[in-house]
Amino acid sequence: MSTTSVHTRRVLIVMPALNEQASVGSVIAQVRASLPDMDILVVDDGSVDDTARLARAAGAEVARLSVNLGVGGAMRTGFRYAAARGYDVVVQVDADGQHDPEEVGALLSGLDEADIVIGSRFAGKGAYKASGPRKYAMVALSMVFSRLARRKITDVTSGFKAMGPKAIRLFASYYPAEYLGDTVESLVMAIRAKLVIAEIPVIMRERAGGTPSHSPVKSAVYLGRAGLALLLALVRRRPSVDSSDAA
Repeated sequence: MSTTSVHTRRVLIVMPALNEQASVGSVIAQVRASLPDMDILVVDDGSVDDTARLARAAGAEVARLSVNLGVGGAMRTGFRYAAARGYDVVVQVDADGQHDPEEVGALLSGLDEADIVIGSRFAGKGAYKASGPRKYAMVALSMVFSRLARRKITDVTSGFKAMGPKAIRLFASYYPAEYLGDTVESLVMAIRAKLVIAEIPVIMRERAGGTPSHSPVKSAVYLGRAGLALLLALVRRRPSVDSSDAA
């Protein structure tokens, strides 16, 4: 939990992006219009299109990864950038336009009582619906994580999150890059490190461009992979948020 005022926190918007040239410029423009005092870092995750050039042209800082590491690898870069430059908060915003910058203020307000605030698609705002194996996986994950965190968590796999100083120190030291590591495993790490996790309801928008990350075939294996990611997270060494461990 942060003791720094919402109005005085240094906030970094981290935007992982893979081949998002169709949307990244407009998303950055929306973020800058809604959040003019916040810095933006686009982590170009091995794109082969004009994502990096268009992000710079739109006014964002850009970190380019030479190979595709996935969202986890991109966010790890973002957390290390934030830790090295003394940011108090990292907010993850997707480059495809699904996350509404107007919701960021509510995420930040939640950091007064929590270390990580998740923007949930299933907490009573909007009409987002999952189906098939993804729905079953999300229900199962919600039950498990609500028990682990000792509070209701409805959207374990949401990528729309605000994270305070303790989370930045933890994740700058190690942030999982495996499949679902950036959501499932990172939340297990946070819970085991005794970070407080909260949710607020948000509305997720349709993608502004690019290609959706899942298909019927990928959805069919989602449940098994989610379970495996959770199992691996639970058996790994308990992390620490001590500053000496985050160096």
